[in-house]
Amino acid sequence: MKNKINYPGWELKFFDNSKNFRKYQLELIKDYINGKVAEVGPGNGMNLSYYINLPKKIYLFEPTLKLFKNLKKNFKKNKKIYFVNKKFQTKKNTYDTVLYLDVLEHIKDDQNEIRKAISSIKKGGYLIINVPAYSHLYSKFDKDVGHVKRYEKKDFFKLLKEFKIGSSQFVYYDSIGYMLSFMSKIFITNYKKNFEKKIKFWDSLIWLSKILDKVIFNLFGKSLLVIIKK
Repeated sequence: MKNKINYPGWELKFFDNSKNFRKYQLELIKDYINGKVAEVGPGNGMNLSYYINLPKKIYLFEPTLKLFKNLKKNFKKNKKIYFVNKKFQTKKNTYDTVLYLDVLEHIKDDQNEIRKAISSIKKGGYLIINVPAYSHLYSKFDKDVGHVKRYEKKDFFKLLKEFKIGSSQFVYYDSIGYMLSFMSKIFITNYKKNFEKKIKFWDSLIWLSKILDKVIFNLFGKSLLVIIKK
């Protein structure tokens, strides 16, 4: 069925435990999450766990059945959450905030996806997108987990050209993660070896990224955060 997909998501169980990164990400986006919120591709709900207390209502669009079942199991008692086992589809001017947290890179037609998202947001609302940064970091890992591409600011300048938006912000962050990814691509041939330990090591250095990001004025980073106000 075209509204559902079969995404393996084997890597999610490792990244679900990257608590320091999730907290850092939340610091950057929490001021824009309120009212009626939609998250597209929430997976097991690893991001939801951190922002769950901010909105009044949350709509979760998860097209992969296995992940959808995990979501319902983990959050079924929360009455403000609505579960949708489909790709993102909605009416115009519906949400105060729409979230794509490490999801857009999996979608081939990103232009159309952004078109749907912006249309669904109320005037003055926000579209928040987090993606892996820099095409030169694209690796076998990216390919194996279904990343179509990695992004740079210039990619979003092109993607957003057709839209009339109020404002936009583009922020690179996690500079230490960038360095680790760069070294990993050059020197490590089997990224799956000790993968869990590598994720834990990276996450343990987020405190250092937070400091360095400020020192270098977010010049570069492993991730790119895009905040669009309609």
